[in-house]
Amino acid sequence: MSQYELVERLPMLEEYRRLCEAVGWGDVMNFEAARTAIPNSLYGVIVMHDGGAVGMGRIVGDGAIFFYIQDVAVLPEHQGQGVGRLILDALTRYLEQHAPDKAFVGLFADDDTPPFYERYGFATHPMMTGMFRVIRREQG
Repeated sequence: MSQYELVERLPMLEEYRRLCEAVGWGDVMNFEAARTAIPNSLYGVIVMHDGGAVGMGRIVGDGAIFFYIQDVAVLPEHQGQGVGRLILDALTRYLEQHAPDKAFVGLFADDDTPPFYERYGFATHPMMTGMFRVIRREQG
């Protein structure tokens, strides 16, 4: 694990793009909009290895009631090495220090990742249904 360094900062756009594309999100991300979105994050971390970013994670939200863990991505060749754990440890530490009592913390998990997030206290709730909508604009 000492080969990895956690850095408390937001990813640069090039790092963000590379990590998103590496985990299969390239076709669903608006990288032009990310220029605005990334700096508007509440908190972010990246994990460095041999001078390059191999993982990232952000917290977005209103900073008072709602917080969302977003864009947790690890290069496939570094998955299973504890990089995701470094990211989630830092993000949850931030939340424990900055989120007030009764704050809502949400996330969207890929199909195969719920057990990973469950270790951090995330769960589905019978009285709540997670829903989302993606805005699609006509190209051309």
